[in-house]
Amino acid sequence: MPVYTEGLSRLLAPRSIAVVGATDREGAYGDTLLRNLERLGYAGELWGVNPKRERIRDIDCVPALGDLPKPVDAVAVAVPAAAVPDAIESAVALGCGGAVVVSAGLGEVESGREYEERLVATATAAGFPVCGPNGNGIVNFPARAGLWGDSVQSLPVGGVAMISQSGNVAVNALGSRRGVGFHTVVSTGNQAVCDASDWLGALCESEGVRSIAMFLEEDGDGERLAGALARCAERGIGVVVLKVGSSEAGAGAAAAHTGSLAGDQRVFRALIEESGACWAREPHELLEIARVLSEPRARPDRTGGLAFLTCSGGDSGIAADEADRVGLPLPRLAEHTRERLGELLTEAATIGNPLDYTSQIWGERERLAAIVAAVGNDPGIDQMIIFHDTPEELSGETEPHWRATREGLADGAVSSSAAPLFAATLPDLIGDSIIRELSARGVAAIGGLHTAVRCAAELRRPPGDPARLRAIAAAAARAARGDGEWLSEAEAKGLLAAAGIPVPPAATATDPAGAATVAGEVGYPVALKLSSPAIQHKSDAGALVLGLESAGAVADAAGRLLELPAATGAELLVERMAEPGVELLVAARGDGVVPALAVGIGGIWTEALDDVAIIPLPATPDRVELAFRGLRGATLLTGGRGREPVDLVAVSRAAVAAGELLLDEGLSLLELNPVIAGPGGCAIVDAVARRGA
Repeated sequence: MPVYTEGLSRLLAPRSIAVVGATDREGAYGDTLLRNLERLGYAGELWGVNPKRERIRDIDCVPALGDLPKPVDAVAVAVPAAAVPDAIESAVALGCGGAVVVSAGLGEVESGREYEERLVATATAAGFPVCGPNGNGIVNFPARAGLWGDSVQSLPVGGVAMISQSGNVAVNALGSRRGVGFHTVVSTGNQAVCDASDWLGALCESEGVRSIAMFLEEDGDGERLAGALARCAERGIGVVVLKVGSSEAGAGAAAAHTGSLAGDQRVFRALIEESGACWAREPHELLEIARVLSEPRARPDRTGGLAFLTCSGGDSGIAADEADRVGLPLPRLAEHTRERLGELLTEAATIGNPLDYTSQIWGERERLAAIVAAVGNDPGIDQMIIFHDTPEELSGETEPHWRATREGLADGAVSSSAAPLFAATLPDLIGDSIIRELSARGVAAIGGLHTAVRCAAELRRPPGDPARLRAIAAAAARAARGDGEWLSEAEAKGLLAAAGIPVPPAATATDPAGAATVAGEVGYPVALKLSSPAIQHKSDAGALVLGLESAGAVADAAGRLLELPAATGAELLVERMAEPGVELLVAARGDGVVPALAVGIGGIWTEALDDVAIIPLPATPDRVELAFRGLRGATLLTGGRGREPVDLVAVSRAAVAAGELLLDEGLSLLELNPVIAGPGGCAIVDAVARRGA
């Protein structure tokens, strides 16, 4: 796989640019690109490429890229689709750094796929990075480089970078006035050569980038994504992801329970959360979290809970409900904090968390600062949301009081040890100028009460472990992809036994007499099954009989099973019945964005209960046990309602071994359901497995 690191850095901050298709024809991409560079004040070397022009406005032109006096860092391509491959070949031959292709009509349409294939072949062979085609391109505000196919204005430089597979989402983000200080925005388009992971890895190493927002429509390459997330974790770069669409989980997984329980979107989200990145649900949330992540004091740096401060009882109640909905703790304030607040608050205020300090002290800057500091320095509080709204138009006599209140609240936030978040109850009640004013003081601001609470919850995610993320990337490189042959249950159980994963004593037979003989050898009572690569759900096919306790019963049941339509090509699997216990699911799949393990409550109610946790591979017993304990049905495992607790250590070790087996044997799917767990260990009583293509 080509490494594009050097070229990407040249593309992101180019010192020289050539625009292929440069023109002054209004509305053409070539004109828009030149105007953006002029408007942003690009100070590097700039050339136009147009065989019919020697000059466009103040820009010198050459007939072809090969006529440039030397290679440029970035080539912006704005020519018809059929001419794009030739432009890329010329840029590679000249030794340019990379290209931004804003041209459309390539891989996204049937008639242009040949052109995109040529582009990809040339670029990948040379390790030449390309942004696009069919995207808006790149705008880098520190470099004043607007290689952007839509009109863009000069904006204040900040620490937020954005990577978007949707050009429209990126355009809207740049047009939004919410105090986001953008550093770089990349619209990836078709991602024919470089995907979002490549841009993530490059941007996290760009000077001045503190957070990165990602709007994704595809999973991309899991190995590259995990590796880029590892680099972000190492550098302390905050990442927030909005992933739209849920692709089908593939035929192999869909034929088993795993398809619905560990689908692509869940595996992708598990990777993102493992990395310490935040998860957004819509564009407003994406941009708000990204802006907050760029503030150095936004994340809590000690263990505690959240406190709300507001002048409204209504806001207090709504905030408390929202916190409960997302599982945020609201600790009781310490006694010395309550005593201090008693000295500062009026009689109308009720001391608690949330704290309603009332509007009676509106405009009292020093008093408000002392109240916020008292709460923010409470040993049980590590995070504060301070609500304050500022209407767009205030009368002249009231504005000083609103400003004094805001400044007092910010004074207290700055002097406290808890991580402060300033929030408006409605998104439009905090403007661009106030967000920047607060940011200059090190206080992050958020538009909207609901978004503020969601943001606070996301900020509490523990940071990612770079070594763990690199291990996930390595597992992704090993994982089997595609749909190969199904294994029979007997074959799957043989692999499990060889790997030391506990399965009941069992053997196969081809006729009723043989089945009865085998039953006597494995020990009664037994389960009798049809075993075939064509059977994944034995219960649905009637291919399973349980609790047989004699040779006659086994022979009779075997005769009935062999008459079923599903018996064609099948053999009989005779297996000793496992001891009763809790039915669990352990499933590993290799065809998600990264290979992953799903663990949960199993048996025939698996899909109905939908109680699973997803762990990217490789897993450890401790991590798997923690996942089991986090299930909604965890009390079934830990001794609830008078039950004996199951041996979670044994179950977790079996799950880890299943994940290793998936990778070692080149399987795309391995589903163990049910796993019968009890105080003395566990046993896998059914197994479904499929090899990768």
